[in-house]
Amino acid sequence: MFKKVLDWIRSLFWNKELEISIVGLQNAGKSTLVNTLATGKFDEDTIPTIGFNQRQIKKGKIQMKLWDLGGQPRFRESWEKYCRDADVIIFVADAADLGNIDIARTQLHQLISFPSLDGIPLLVLGNKNDIPNALTVQDLISQFDLNSIKDRKVACYSISAKNSNNIDEVMKWLTDLPKRKK
Repeated sequence: MFKKVLDWIRSLFWNKELEISIVGLQNAGKSTLVNTLATGKFDEDTIPTIGFNQRQIKKGKIQMKLWDLGGQPRFRESWEKYCRDADVIIFVADAADLGNIDIARTQLHQLISFPSLDGIPLLVLGNKNDIPNALTVQDLISQFDLNSIKDRKVACYSISAKNSNNIDEVMKWLTDLPKRKK
């Protein structure tokens, strides 16, 4: 009880710091999401991430250290290394690219199977909900078999990084997420 009161008092005066690893297949919109979080607007000239990009962003009382990891096959092996110290893993999927959903699901489940990532909260974002026939949240939960994940907190949102759809809900979820004890 005392810890909850102390945490609440801290939240009134101090910022929360989160280290976040953002992963997903190439062209899912990871860098667009990071840029939208940082600037509040869409940048048409976003280029694919080669390797990784690291960025510090402050939103309200949250200070975020973001690792935007390349989604090309040759970079996927390094995801685990960048995720093991994260407070949350964000997996971004192109919800309108139905041809790559099976590969994305396989990569997600392969990633969270690493023992070093046990218990790290997972946020799955189905990006590009501004495109007709994009998967809904329920479709994403089903397609990614998210209900089978029991060893961590899991949330799923349908977003458009381009149009900032549901970005506020994502930020609220991140704000409410407790800092991970490492």
